[in-house]
Amino acid sequence: MRFGFRPRMFAALILVSIGARTASAEPPTTDPDSALARSLRSIAGAPLALDAAKQRALAHSTDVAQAEASVRAAAGVLRRERGAFDPSLYADATWSSEKVPRSSIFSETEHGTHALGIGARTDLQTGGHLDASVRSRRETTDAPFASFSPQYTTRGSIDLVQPLLKGFGPAARQDLSAAERDLAAAQAAAEATRRGVEARVERSYWDLYAAERDYAVDKVLRDNGVAFLDEARTRARAGLVGPNAVANARVFLAAREVSLLDRGERMDALSDDLGTLIGARPESGAERFRSTAEPPRDFSIGAADAVVEQALAHNPTLQLYVQQADAARARARGARWKALPALDFVGSLAANGLTGRGRTLPVFGTADSTETVPSLGNFNDALQEVFKRDFPAWSAGFRFTMPIGMRADGGERDRASAEVRVAEQQLEGARRGLEAQVRQAYRELDHARDRLRVTEDGVEASREQVRIGRLEYQNGRTTAFELVRLAADLASAEQGYSQALVRGAKAAATLRELTAGAEPLANH
Repeated sequence: MRFGFRPRMFAALILVSIGARTASAEPPTTDPDSALARSLRSIAGAPLALDAAKQRALAHSTDVAQAEASVRAAAGVLRRERGAFDPSLYADATWSSEKVPRSSIFSETEHGTHALGIGARTDLQTGGHLDASVRSRRETTDAPFASFSPQYTTRGSIDLVQPLLKGFGPAARQDLSAAERDLAAAQAAAEATRRGVEARVERSYWDLYAAERDYAVDKVLRDNGVAFLDEARTRARAGLVGPNAVANARVFLAAREVSLLDRGERMDALSDDLGTLIGARPESGAERFRSTAEPPRDFSIGAADAVVEQALAHNPTLQLYVQQADAARARARGARWKALPALDFVGSLAANGLTGRGRTLPVFGTADSTETVPSLGNFNDALQEVFKRDFPAWSAGFRFTMPIGMRADGGERDRASAEVRVAEQQLEGARRGLEAQVRQAYRELDHARDRLRVTEDGVEASREQVRIGRLEYQNGRTTAFELVRLAADLASAEQGYSQALVRGAKAAATLRELTAGAEPLANH
């Protein structure tokens, strides 16, 4: 039967419908298990399964949506930082023409230039940058003694600047390394959010389950109070009891009515809370959600230390702090390298090319003699000379810079080191807090079976009290009011049993959240 009602435990839960009787007659009763089942079925509401509630909550939770958006933002930052090391292509072209008055026999009056450059540049993750380029100039001139017009001058080079101290390696990768950790932290935070939403929904679901069960018990008690008041009034009219018995019955019924209203309000409030978590309202015409699942009564769980280790290894919130600490360390490593003096290696590997169309030039020392310079080729020939390195060139050297005082970079280094300390302490605090939470939830779950056994014993004892009270009522040694009071005690005991069921289920949900589902818990 739904809600775990056990006929053996409810055989004498509540004595209801006490009708008018003679001094020697027994009080009529109804089956308490059936009464509670009818009371539960009478609660209106839209049925809601636990798995459906979790799925809908994950799909509509604003917290989950924000966490996922944070992951996308962190991924965008990481892509941006990786892009800082992507090579870039460049090209430029210029045209110029100039006419000037001739100032001597060696000077030119017209000069034209067409310059073209192409290349690629990239920043290296070691902190340096590499530039490969080819530049060519086409020049025309009317200078009397210029050998070529047009003349093609080409130069290809690979230039490297590599920091050896300030800006080396970790300093260059500082933002990239931090962005990688920040993305991992955002992913861990999103996982923690999803786990948290599932756990909150499950705990809220079991609270609703307990509220429904408590409401059903109180409704039966209220109905029993009505029957008790009718019985007291009937016996008072017959002169079997005094007005005090009627007053007691009225007080009892009023207390039951108020309790039923409180239980109903709590049930509706918990339904509203669950609806807020899953982002939905009950179907049209339904006042509230109704639970359809029962909490598990038995659990398999490992040793406490093993569960703690699983939580420390898998808990996403703790992983968030781990990644934040790693990001702080990456920034601190970069800041330490940036605080050093600058010592850069500067090197270049190049080649030159020169071609052109030969011109006819006058020969010095003769009157009318001329000489024709042989042509060397065109633009393509000049490029071939560069790529074949017919005219190679290279350079290498070092460049050193040290700011006086070095306060700016040193201050940033100190700040980054302090941030590492802050992040490490936050991580340690989170680790300690997580262990305390896990052990607390573990103890609750470990005691769940004993707690159920104890509350079952309480229900059995209350049932025996009701049985004895009924016998005493039949023998005239107690009153109907005492029977109802004993029934209320039995109802409280049964409500304690349902709370024990819910407490274990909620502890299991919490432990699954803390261990990221790594620990198998429920045995239905």
